[in-house]
Amino acid sequence: MLATVDSCVLAGLEARRVEVQADSANGETKFFLVGLAATSVKEARERVRSAIKNSGLDFPRKRLTVNLAPAEMRKEGSGLDLPIAIAIALAEVGKRGPARSAFLGELALDGAIRHVDGVLVAARCLKKLGFDRVFVPAADASEAALIEGLEVIPCEHLAGVFAHLVGSAQITPTPFTNVVVDETTGVLENDLAEVHGQEEARRAIEVAAAGGHHLLLSGPPGSGKTMLARCLPGILPPLELAEAFEVAQVRSLLGDLAPGRPLDWTRPFRAPHHGVSMAGLIGGGSGVAMPGEISRANHGVLFLDELAEFQAPVLQALRQPLETGRVTITRSGGTVTYPARFTLVAATNPCPCGWLGDPVRTCRCTQAVVDGYQRRLSGPLLDRIDLQVGVRRVPLTELAAEPRGEPSQVVRERVLA
Repeated sequence: MLATVDSCVLAGLEARRVEVQADSANGETKFFLVGLAATSVKEARERVRSAIKNSGLDFPRKRLTVNLAPAEMRKEGSGLDLPIAIAIALAEVGKRGPARSAFLGELALDGAIRHVDGVLVAARCLKKLGFDRVFVPAADASEAALIEGLEVIPCEHLAGVFAHLVGSAQITPTPFTNVVVDETTGVLENDLAEVHGQEEARRAIEVAAAGGHHLLLSGPPGSGKTMLARCLPGILPPLELAEAFEVAQVRSLLGDLAPGRPLDWTRPFRAPHHGVSMAGLIGGGSGVAMPGEISRANHGVLFLDELAEFQAPVLQALRQPLETGRVTITRSGGTVTYPARFTLVAATNPCPCGWLGDPVRTCRCTQAVVDGYQRRLSGPLLDRIDLQVGVRRVPLTELAAEPRGEPSQVVRERVLA
């Protein structure tokens, strides 16, 4: 008997339909899995076999063939466990798979259905592909429930899903989540009121927030560059609904969404170490490329401290995303495009020792060393940074005398005006 159910595999922020066909026929008891499956999918054979048996269902004692179509498309990820198991179980009892329904989930050996990454992305794409219903792990149902017009069936155990399909039990769908923008969030713990002095740099931060300009802060150690950068998210407006969805999709793909709270209205703030690799910053990896730090910072702030210490190829790779607001990555698994519309805030010392131009400390660097250090930042990269501000180190005596600056909330109101 042949049974067919639908699923999908992810390729960046898009999903491709996969038809899972299970056929059991007389012959030697063997289990064949065909259809250009990656290692993680090939391993599903043993997980599925144990999950079916431990769920009290019958595993075919026949020649079993499972085909993942289309055959020319490589399939990766453990999310195909559930559709493979359902197709086998339905084929064994002579039932066909439900129409316009898709399945996604990883199986434990006892039949429990585990979380998989990217459910929000998959649900959005499945709706676009014309599906009306999606069976997902119960832990991920809140993500899928953000998609209007899609019935979400939360799945906890393989036996329960099978009983639902044959009509002997009923799983209550997760209701659609009607999203309301929360404008009360968006202010982080760093407040501009704690920054004494630095009026020019404070003004630059405000201009960057209001106009979405990239910003470079240059100054000696201890001048407050890092603190100023960390204050920027607190004066930015909250995410709009479309922006929050885009941010949530990247986080879903990476498995970073908070359980039960898939949407967060606070703008992202990412601060990777200067030793970050090209794949870590831009995105990459084997197979289908995954998002990097610039996509994690989408619609938020990317802070690069010690900018001149980053590897030159890594910095040059920023040029396209800074210009277009997206990044296209080609790997063996295909070409994907991720959003990367962030505000760049970079900080650097004026020289290797950091004290060039400081009124108290003496710079130990020769002019040739200073020139070489500053040449690490190429002209095309600096040309994409609109605001370039020098930040001086405020002496302790002045810090004590300086009044507190305007708090972030006051500055934020001007930015929103």
